[in-house]
Amino acid sequence: QVQLVESGGGLVQPGGSLRLSCAASGSIFRLDDMGWYRQAPGKERDLVARISRSGNTNYADSVKGRFTISRDNAKNTVYLQMNSLKPEDTAVYYCNARVLTGSLRSLEVWGQGTLVTVSS
Repeated sequence: QVQLVESGGGLVQPGGSLRLSCAASGSIFRLDDMGWYRQAPGKERDLVARISRSGNTNYADSVKGRFTISRDNAKNTVYLQMNSLKPEDTAVYYCNARVLTGSLRSLEVWGQGTLVTVSS
């Protein structure tokens, strides 16, 4: 009943930038915390950044100072601005949200993922 759709992934050179977007739709009463996670081949899915509805943020140490998470509550959308990209940032990036549905059920929802490749 709730869907997350990511966009903005692609191929970029080291030092370049990308902006990821994630739009939520469906039976949404309220979007609470939202975040970005990533998973490289053979590795666990790890937190990249998360943001509360009020705008409090949390980042993985590996991306602090390079990535910025933001959200637009009116558009039910969360963004991840990625600057100074490194080859080790290569991964599938997943959007995540904690949602209170229209029927007042609390759900954790994942997007389908978008591939980011950083290579020269």
